[in-house]
Amino acid sequence: MLRNICRYHRQFGQVIWPFPQGHHVPRLSTRLQKAKYASAITERKKFYENVSISQVDGGLFEINLDKRKLKTPGGKLFTVPNEALAIAVATEWDVQKETLKFYTMHLTTLCNTALDNPTQRTKEQMISAALKFLETDTICYRVEEPPGLVELQTNEWEPVMNWIEQRYNVVIGSSSNIMGPQIPEETKETFRQHLHSYNFWSLTGLEYVITQLKSLILSLGLIDRHLSVEQAVLLSRLEEEYQIQSWGNVEWAHDYDMYELQARTAAGAMFVHLSSESTAVKRKILRD
Repeated sequence: MLRNICRYHRQFGQVIWPFPQGHHVPRLSTRLQKAKYASAITERKKFYENVSISQVDGGLFEINLDKRKLKTPGGKLFTVPNEALAIAVATEWDVQKETLKFYTMHLTTLCNTALDNPTQRTKEQMISAALKFLETDTICYRVEEPPGLVELQTNEWEPVMNWIEQRYNVVIGSSSNIMGPQIPEETKETFRQHLHSYNFWSLTGLEYVITQLKSLILSLGLIDRHLSVEQAVLLSRLEEEYQIQSWGNVEWAHDYDMYELQARTAAGAMFVHLSSESTAVKRKILRD
């Protein structure tokens, strides 16, 4: 299952590259680290034959490329908190051909982000950033015309809105005003407390999913397994899909964009679960 999921991975804006053990990587300021992440190469000739994982002190796992240990762009030893995530990352490296396409390796990138934390953010800052998306959430904004799109938004988005309000016992609402709905402070506090149950790694994955879908609501629906990846992506592109049905689309380009978004969203959701679930659930994922 892990290998099949990783085959779908595609483009991601912040890319990384490996630093074998023994390669000197100077310490960088926060500003230089940000620049390094932004300007990283997207492809490189493959330099290894075998990929393996090994457990180290503290229950962490490393990724080995032949006999060299993988490092992050910031120069840290690349370690992940559990075996399931290590296998998933190793699979990304194992399926690479003659050329390493780093933009297909979303799980590796998310691990690098969690390890290096290039923007030096705290957990509280990440939670606040996630909650900001609630104020501009995709499914909170409704159009007043054309009638076909109004009906589509009502039929497709309202069930998700009803689900999340019941699931978390909150009030969110929707609006056709450009300012969006007024989200009650009690609702924000409920979600803040819920997000505090996530660890730093799983918050990194959740934020990535939110960025893809432009929606905290759809992201939580996906993470809670109320929505599939395909459903969440389609709901996040509802207006675009309506326009395509009305006016047509550029052949192949629409499908490519859809699959790219599905790949990134699936990787983010998978990262959240592999970073936070119990050992029993991880073993079930590996068996599947």
